[in-house]
Amino acid sequence: MKKTFLFTSEAVTEGHPDCVCDIIADAVVDRFLQQDPFARVVTECALSKNVVFLAARFASNAVVDIPAVARRTIEDIGYQPSEFSAEESTVVTSFIVKSMEGRTDVDEAEMSDKELDKLTVKNQVTQFGFACSQTPELLPLPIVLARRLARQLTGARRRGEVPYLSPDCTTQVGVEFKKGKAARIHSITLIAGTHGSPDLGLEELRGDLNKWVIGPAFEGETVRPDAKTEIFVNPRGMLYRSGPAAHSGMTGRKSASDTYGGYARHAGSALSGKGPLRIDRVAAYAARYAAKNVVAAGLAEECEIQLSYTIGQARPVSVQVSTFGTGTVGEDVIKQRLEKHFDFRLGAIVRDFNLRRLPGEYRGSFYRMLPAYGHFGSSFTALPWERTDKSELLGASDA
Repeated sequence: MKKTFLFTSEAVTEGHPDCVCDIIADAVVDRFLQQDPFARVVTECALSKNVVFLAARFASNAVVDIPAVARRTIEDIGYQPSEFSAEESTVVTSFIVKSMEGRTDVDEAEMSDKELDKLTVKNQVTQFGFACSQTPELLPLPIVLARRLARQLTGARRRGEVPYLSPDCTTQVGVEFKKGKAARIHSITLIAGTHGSPDLGLEELRGDLNKWVIGPAFEGETVRPDAKTEIFVNPRGMLYRSGPAAHSGMTGRKSASDTYGGYARHAGSALSGKGPLRIDRVAAYAARYAAKNVVAAGLAEECEIQLSYTIGQARPVSVQVSTFGTGTVGEDVIKQRLEKHFDFRLGAIVRDFNLRRLPGEYRGSFYRMLPAYGHFGSSFTALPWERTDKSELLGASDA
C-alpha cells in the first residue's frame, strides 16, 4: 500500500445535469416499484437546455406518467424557470413495454434455496466494493469531504443562507496522506453557479462560501484546512449561466462520485435507473456491504471485494478479495469467511436488502435520493448495505 501521497476526489450537487439525469431515472424506478414491487424497469435519461430525453424498458402492472415524474423531479431540485423550466421543458420519450409472460410475483424472502438458484442474472458484470478505516463511514476521506461540501452547498441554497446559488455546483477536495493516514487538506475547489445577482463579485461569493459552506463542512473534523490549504472558488470567474443551459447531462456519467471518488475501482456502469433485478446495480451494494464488514471486523484497514457475474447464473462466477497489504489475516481466509457468511446470489441480495419494498416504505422517494446524497456512507437514511451486522461473525476466531 502506498504510504505518502496526495489524492483528490470530486462530487456534484443535485442540480448538476448528470446528477439530474440520475435522479430522474431513479425517480421513475421508485414510482414503478412503489406501485408494483415486482416491476422490471430500466430507465436512462439525457438532457440539455429545456429538453429531456427518457428511454425506459419495463414490464409492470404499474401506471406511471413518466414525463410528469421528470417534470416534478426538475421542479423539486429547484431550478429557476430561466435556467431550466420544469413546466416548459420538452420531454421526449422512448418506451419499450416488455411482456409479462414468465413473471413470477414471489417475494425472494418466500423463495426456497432451489428457487433462489433459479433466479439468474440477465446481464454480465464485474463489480467492486471497497471500504477503508479513514473515516467513521469506512470510506476514503477525500470523497467523504467532497460530498459533505456538496451537501452543504445545497443546504445553504435551500435554507436561504446563500439564496443566489444555482442547484448546479461541483466540489473537489485534495487530501495529503503520510504513512497511510490523512495528514492535511491540500486543496479545496468549489465551482458554484449563481443566478439573480448580476452584480455579485468573486470576493462576495468567496466570503459567503467560506462562511456557510466550507466552515460548517469541516466543523468537528480532525483534519481541517490550514494556512497552506489552497482554496479555489470559481477560478475561471463567475458562472451566471449554469445547469442544462450551460452543459448537457446523461445518466451514469458520475460513477466515481457515486462510489469511491476514484480512490478505488468501480465497474463504470451506471448505478441509477435500474431496478432490483439488475445485477450491475445491486452487486455494487453487495460488494460494498462485504468490504465494509471486513474492515469493521478489523480484518484489514483497506478491503476491495470483486464480484463477477455471467448471464444465466444466480451466483458470482468469481469472488476476489484484496487488502493491499493491510490485512491481519490472509486474503484467502477472508474469502472463505465471506463465502460462508454472505450470500451473493441475485435473489439473496434483493431479499437481504429488501430492495423491492424500499420505495414503498419511503413514500416513493428512496432510489432517487441516492445520486444526490450518496450511494454509500452517511446518506439520507440508514442504507441496508451500510450495516456492519456481520463483522462479529467475520472476526470470530472460529469463523
